[in-house]
Amino acid sequence: MSNDLFSASSLGEDIPRPLADRLRPKALKDVLGQDHLILNNGPIGRIIKNQRLTSMILWGPPGVGKTTLARLLVNEASSDHPPAFEEISAIFSGVAELRKVFDRATARRQTGISTVLFVDEIHRFNRSQQDSFLPHLESGLIILIGATTQNPSFELNPALLSRAQVYILKRLETQALEKLLKRAENFKGQPLPLDKGARAALMAMADGDGRFLLNLVEELFALDITEKNVLNAEGLGEFVQKRPPIYDKAQESHYNLASALQKSVRGSDVDAALYWTARMLVGGEDPRFILRRLVVMASEDIGNADPHALPMAIAARDAYEYLGSPEGEIAIGQLVCYLATAPKSNRAHVALKHAKAVAKQTGSLAPPAHAMNAPTKLMESQGYSKGYIYDHDLDDGYAGLNYFPPDLERTQFYKPRQTGHEREIEKRMSWWNDRRKNE
Repeated sequence: MSNDLFSASSLGEDIPRPLADRLRPKALKDVLGQDHLILNNGPIGRIIKNQRLTSMILWGPPGVGKTTLARLLVNEASSDHPPAFEEISAIFSGVAELRKVFDRATARRQTGISTVLFVDEIHRFNRSQQDSFLPHLESGLIILIGATTQNPSFELNPALLSRAQVYILKRLETQALEKLLKRAENFKGQPLPLDKGARAALMAMADGDGRFLLNLVEELFALDITEKNVLNAEGLGEFVQKRPPIYDKAQESHYNLASALQKSVRGSDVDAALYWTARMLVGGEDPRFILRRLVVMASEDIGNADPHALPMAIAARDAYEYLGSPEGEIAIGQLVCYLATAPKSNRAHVALKHAKAVAKQTGSLAPPAHAMNAPTKLMESQGYSKGYIYDHDLDDGYAGLNYFPPDLERTQFYKPRQTGHEREIEKRMSWWNDRRKNE
């Protein structure tokens, strides 16, 4: 099989193709936005230098050049002994197609030709399909290059990951997108009909996706707009649609944004917390999921430093259930602001985890006699409730009894911080501890 880029995609130079395909780089040095892999002794650069291809997974968002990078890498890292290049998509292929690839690779091997298999959207293969690669990777029959938009840690078998390096491709930043626009203008031999603001808006619409940007550019070049009648940012919006933000509610971005929200709240960065909340809402996240996470934060991250946080979270949840969207989202915003600006303490959360760990270690220790009720004469005769003092009968309301099991040394699980309401709790606990009886 030829390693030519156009042969690999079953297209020739003279066949009409989208602008994004026509502008694919012809050499790795022309790939934009991935200098961390290619330049400065990056991993791809080292592969080229050593002329030794190994199996790898290319992980990155759509439109950043994963397929192009794979094809060019095969060309430039095996110039002395070019392998055959097979390309399939996991969306359209199954075990039958894989068997054919492995059979062809076996036949080539007998003639001294190796095989590189590029699998686009490799995360779409199920676990058993992924396992089918393993013996052929072990034997060296194929070199696998997989491309995925999803986190390999979640979507690919550990056994497959142990046999391949994972390289992360970044979304295209403004500088890379600007270079891409200039390439398109040079290719077309004319400037885009956009003023400076519209040009910036166009790149923002692409949201780091080079393919999407070039598709927008192709639409603009097809418009009947003169150089004197260029579009501004507002006019641009009438002709092209913004790329939907990357947010898969069932995949990694869902958890990444939820994590960013919680860490922003925990870090008292109210503006960042509002931003991540908005990103999730704009991305189509169920507001109830956001509210569930906020209820967790009210206990885990704020706790008794502000005892009003949890009731506020429950109230916001109820308000959303009563109002729905969009009005109910106002309550979400109010809650995010409250939690992010509240004093923080995780001491109650930590205390419970510590207590659970001790409970698991100590088994079925019985409470002290004074901590148990004696509703029957038999139980009373067995010492149940003996020595109990009813705290409310005392003037200061505190008897100072120890309620730990007799055979378990006291442990202070809850250690309030000198923050918010916990300052007052710590004062009361110190007074109680000073007066607690040791028996």
